[in-house]
Amino acid sequence: MARHTARGIVENVEKVIVGKSRAVELAVIALMCRGHALIEDVPGVGKTMLARSIARSAGCEFKRIQFTPDLLPTDVTGVSIYNQRTGDFEFRQGP
Repeated sequence: MARHTARGIVENVEKVIVGKSRAVELAVIALMCRGHALIEDVPGVGKTMLARSIARSAGCEFKRIQFTPDLLPTDVTGVSIYNQRTGDFEFRQGP
């Protein structure tokens, strides 16, 4: 069952992403294993399109993080912020 699902996702994504079959397969494997994938390449080669296409094909939510030198861990995981009106800390989840 999972093999057919993975193959279907790969075939669907390869309709959009051409010439990157190994990257598509590895990204789908990471998804099926409930893992994470860091997609690195030069600008403009379709990294975001790859991730967005896989998410759409699998029926998942897509969120993107732009890594910059000033990115903090709380930018990814979320942070507790003090609410002056209530006097409590409220957790604001990251992307």
